[in-house]
Amino acid sequence: MKDVLVIGGNRYFGKRLIALLRESGHRVTILNRGSSGAPEGIEHLVADRDDEAALESVLAGRSFDVVVDQVCYTPRQAEIARRVFAARTRRYVMTSTVEVYEYEDSAVPVTEDVLDLSTVTVDTGAAWDDPEFREAHYGEGKRQAEAVFAATVPPFAWTSVRVAHVLGGADDFTGRLDHYARRVRAGERIAVPAVNRPATYVYVEEIAAFLAWAVHAEFTGPVNAHSHGPLTTTEICAEIEKRVGGRTVFQEVEVGEVSPFSFARSYAMDNSRAVGLGYSFSHSSTWLADAVAETIGEVTE
Repeated sequence: MKDVLVIGGNRYFGKRLIALLRESGHRVTILNRGSSGAPEGIEHLVADRDDEAALESVLAGRSFDVVVDQVCYTPRQAEIARRVFAARTRRYVMTSTVEVYEYEDSAVPVTEDVLDLSTVTVDTGAAWDDPEFREAHYGEGKRQAEAVFAATVPPFAWTSVRVAHVLGGADDFTGRLDHYARRVRAGERIAVPAVNRPATYVYVEEIAAFLAWAVHAEFTGPVNAHSHGPLTTTEICAEIEKRVGGRTVFQEVEVGEVSPFSFARSYAMDNSRAVGLGYSFSHSSTWLADAVAETIGEVTE
């Protein structure tokens, strides 16, 4: 049994992770700002992770075997976490994103080492407290946060789990599949780039399971996490058609905003490192139908 602290993670795959950790017999504590509670029987600590003094206060006298940080979006947050948890945990698992590869355009799936964190410029003075700035610089914020944790002589064993695009679950709050479902049902045009690249995805249940596995593991450094089998916008929309009827109509655009799961550049991830460490991923073909059905429901009249 491990003593595990989860920062954030009250919805979507985070809540699934918490359930899996409990089922495995771990002692789980949740830390958040108090906007949502904790499941029954789980200790709940309330503090704003951006407030270092508040974190120090609520964690006074506490230590954990593993910290899983679901909501580290900026280098400033990472620096606070490094200081606060330096003597409070043995292992730190940061949930990162495929978007750290936002500057890549590769004909082959990218491995973790294409991003050299030692070369990433960390700018804690940027407008990270501005929600619009943070959203617009999501991938860059995660890159810089990883670079902070990866700095020389880290105070704890550390890994960043670079999560692929997540699909599935009736509680998918992103609205991305709904974007397609509405347009497919109505036969409305869906904006895609002229050359639309496939991307890597992961089922919501699988990424929760991977993070739970990472809690038990001992590896350090970045790791790509995704199911086998990249998916195209066409494949996703074909599955949606089966559920809602209608017709998929793509409109190729040279410039401007495109639909959520369409990509002009190629940055599919390579999960060989995770597989080599012992994790067995599923293939997207085994769960895509379920993921779509869960999120947008069955055919409605």
